Amino acid sequence: MPPIQAVFVDRDGTLGGTGHFIHPRDFQLYPSSLEALRLMKESGMRILAFTNQHNISKGKATELDFLKEFESYGFDAAYICPHEPEEGCNCHKPRPGMLLKAASEFNLDLTRCAVIGDVGSTDMLAAAAVGARRVLVETGWGKPSLEKYRDKWYEQAAPHYIAKDLPDAARWLIGLNEQGQSAPAD
Repeated sequence: MPPIQAVFVDRDGTLGGTGHFIHPRDFQLYPSSLEALRLMKESGMRILAFTNQHNISKGKATELDFLKEFESYGFDAAYICPHEPEEGCNCHKPRPGMLLKAASEFNLDLTRCAVIGDVGSTDMLAAAAVGARRVLVETGWGKPSLEKYRDKWYEQAAPHYIAKDLPDAARWLIGLNEQGQSAPAD
């Protein structure tokens, strides 16, 4: 199996925070999130942020605020949807627009990429739409996504791996690369 080219990492509930909007100036990372990003990057994976941030359209933050935040964490690039869900853009997760844009910009084969997120009905569905590996973290909305809302997304986008947190997800992906094994078939 070819190595993973890139990992798309959700922000709220995956990197830190609560799963709800928190302005970048007030956002707190989970312990070891930066270490997890560093380990994936050192293993040869491009690290890309992808996040729905409709509060940008409400004037509560700017796209630049988020871009600076992701740059400070060491991301190679960040893809941010500033739109309200009902605007119908192609970038608001679960639509795969951010993933497709990154694939075009970085010449990625999305079937050789992974998505790490905490929401099945957005992160996992976006990943499934492009054939990417799906890793759901139990932080943020992860556990409720699996327990309360599973019927809304699981059949279409079951995770290849359910991780305790971002470091656990990183170790699993690095292990796949090191072993040259693929994730379980859909």
